[in-house]
Order: sequence, then structure tokens, then C-alpha cells
Amino acid sequence: MTLSATEILARLVAFDTTSRNSNLPLIEWVEELLSRHGVPFERVYDPTGTKACLWATVGPKDVAGYVLSGHTDVVPVDDQDWATDPFTLTEVGSRLYGRGTSDMKGFSAVFLSRLEKMLEEPLAKPIHICLSHDEEVGCIGVRNALARIDELAPVTPLAAFVGEPTEMAVVVAHKAKWSYRVSVRGHACHSSLAPKGVNAIEAAAEVIAEIRAIGRDFEATGPRDPLYDVPFSTSHVGVIHGGTALNIVPEHCVFEFEFRMLAGVDHQPFEDRLRAHVAEKIEPWMKARAPEAGITLEMVNGFPGFDTPPEADATVLAKRLAGRNDHTKVAYGTEAGLFVAMAKIPTVVVGPGSIGQAHIPNEFIEKSELDKCGVFVDRLIDHCRT
Repeated sequence: MTLSATEILARLVAFDTTSRNSNLPLIEWVEELLSRHGVPFERVYDPTGTKACLWATVGPKDVAGYVLSGHTDVVPVDDQDWATDPFTLTEVGSRLYGRGTSDMKGFSAVFLSRLEKMLEEPLAKPIHICLSHDEEVGCIGVRNALARIDELAPVTPLAAFVGEPTEMAVVVAHKAKWSYRVSVRGHACHSSLAPKGVNAIEAAAEVIAEIRAIGRDFEATGPRDPLYDVPFSTSHVGVIHGGTALNIVPEHCVFEFEFRMLAGVDHQPFEDRLRAHVAEKIEPWMKARAPEAGITLEMVNGFPGFDTPPEADATVLAKRLAGRNDHTKVAYGTEAGLFVAMAKIPTVVVGPGSIGQAHIPNEFIEKSELDKCGVFVDRLIDHCRT
């Protein structure tokens, strides 16, 4: 029995694939669907064996084709006020509510609903399907699959379409993101003797001030690209923890920050600038009071940006499939940069739903978005027959 995109979406939403959970039950369900259609597939496990990417190919593997890619994980619903069960697809008027409907199980549901159409006639060019995990926590899982791309797709695909929610707009670029953790070691004492201690929070504040200065320089003098909603690179401090009580000079402080860089702008000089500032301006006064004091800056995660030219074959085809003449760039990150950097596959981000629905309570996708995406995939199938 052929399942519609909405029916498949209901099954996918029902799996609580919050990034902290295993995605294997969802992967197993999709494998059963692929098996019913005789489509070969392969799991690519993460090092723990509790999560996996799924790669499937319809059509010949010895010919260059196209990749349709979606991540299976979703963000938490904890402490969010939902009007419906977030893991039960709920139809209200023209909308389908549920966690992951827009970000981004809707895209996967659409291409999985087209398996029968893909198999109606032999494809001259293959369509590869990639379902990944842990995108929401740093685009981690897809790296395992792309590390084996030469086995999974022996001939480099002509293009990859990453189906993040763009309302089927053609996104040709996004920024890189580099995430860091800074750990500050101070020296505790009673606050009445504050000059005898090393205040870890105050030292952290000096580091944060330099991060903010770098961000101001990005905005004032850095490269700009008007196609982005934020047309310059940015810095941002998002989490900080430190201190025990007001009358104790804090011994420890930890905070996390990020750089989001325009595609093609290297983050390393700015990381180096920050490290030099710490070593030359902050740590000397800390160590003069307490030799054990200091600051550790470590990169926690990062993913590259990408910038596919408007005239590239992948962009031109994506516009034709989507029925559009325009293209855009976005500040948020996706797995697209890894498809380009690791697999050398020209990539475009295009998918159903709105990024404005991502990560919020009462997430929904308009049914018309699934229909528009269906037209895109149907046109791709027709394209692959020639």
C-alpha cells in the first residue's frame, strides 16, 4: 500500500527523536518501507551504536545522480506549552501540527512518499536518500555517512538538496558556525579580601568584552553580503555559569560562545586574536595573584558554511524544480556545508515549511508546503529518467 506524505509524516512525528534519544526505531521503520519497495539501503552507525544514518539509492550506483537529505532528530519540547501532543500529527485547517513537521520531517515524508513513482520506470540517474542524526546538536551524524561517501555513492553526485524549511526558496549559501567553551580558573577568598583573590567571573567578563569587540569589528569593517538577513559575520555569548555566593570571590566560571562567519571568511584569525588577548592582557594579572589561575579556550564543535554560485548547475536545476527564478542566503546553519566540504557535492538548501516554525511550541507545516515539495521531487524524478 502506498502511503501519502501526510501519512508518512504522521509515522515520523510519532517517533520521539529528540537528539538525546536514539533514532533507531525511526530508521527501522523507514528500512521496512524501503524493503517493501525493494530499495537497497545501508545503516551508518555512530560510535556508540545507538544512532545511525540511513543511506539508500534508487537507480544505478555507477552513474552521477542526486541526493535528497534530511535529518531525523528534533529539538526538545521540554517546558514548552503545546496545545496538542507534539508527537501526534494533528490536522487543524490547512496546518499539520507536531514536533519536526517543518524541521524537518516534512521533507523526508515527501520524498519517501515518492518511492513508488521513482520505481515506475528505470532511472537513468540515481536518487540517493540520506537520513541523518544529531543535526540539531552540531551537524554531527551526517559526518559519519559522508566519511564513507565513496562507498555509498561511488560516482560523486551532481547535486545534493538539503530539505531544511525554506518555504521551497532556493538557498545557495549559509554561514559557518564555530562553537567554543571557555573555562576560567580563579582563586577563591572572602569577598572582603577581594584583592587577594582572582575573580573568575571578572576575568571571564574581560574575555567576553573582547569577543564583543570582535563582533563590533565584524559589523563595522568586516566583509558584507547583502543577500544574508544579517549581512556580516557575528559573535555571540550564549551561556555562562560561575560563582557560589556573593561573599565569596568566585573560583570558577565557564561560558560558551560562537562565531558565525560569512561563507569564505576564515574564523581562525579571530580565534587567534582572542587567544592572544587572553595570554597577553588577562592571564598575566591573574597569575600574578595566583599562579594556578588561568583560562582554557577550546573549540567544542563547528561546521563549515557553503556558497554555491547562482550560475552553478545545482542552483539552476533547483530553481527549475522549485519553479522559481530567485535565490537567497541564510544565517542559520545546516548540513549543506559538510556535503560540500567532505563530499565535494554541489549543494542547495530547499525544503517545505518555515524556519519561523523551527524549535517553537505548536510547530506546524502548511499542507500546501508538502504539495509544493511534492512537485519539486516529482520533477526531479522526471529529470532523472533522461
